[in-house]
Amino acid sequence: MGIIWTIIIGFVAGVVAKFIMPGDNEPSGFILTTILGIVGAFVATWLGQALGWYSAGQGAGFIGAIVGAVIVLFVYGLVAGRRRAI
Repeated sequence: MGIIWTIIIGFVAGVVAKFIMPGDNEPSGFILTTILGIVGAFVATWLGQALGWYSAGQGAGFIGAIVGAVIVLFVYGLVAGRRRAI
């Protein structure tokens, strides 16, 4: 059940992160933004567990998922910006 909650929180976090960090290099599609939000939630969960903030069975909270989604959107913007510049 933990993975399902991470996906749901990541879905909402992706939408919120898109409003926090808009830009031209960011994904414009709803589905891609949602996928990046879910990836961000998993990144936040993994990073939090690696740093000892969360226990092994505990996932990232809503704020952590938003931070993870913003990080993933930032990295995506860097990668997408390089592809467009070439």
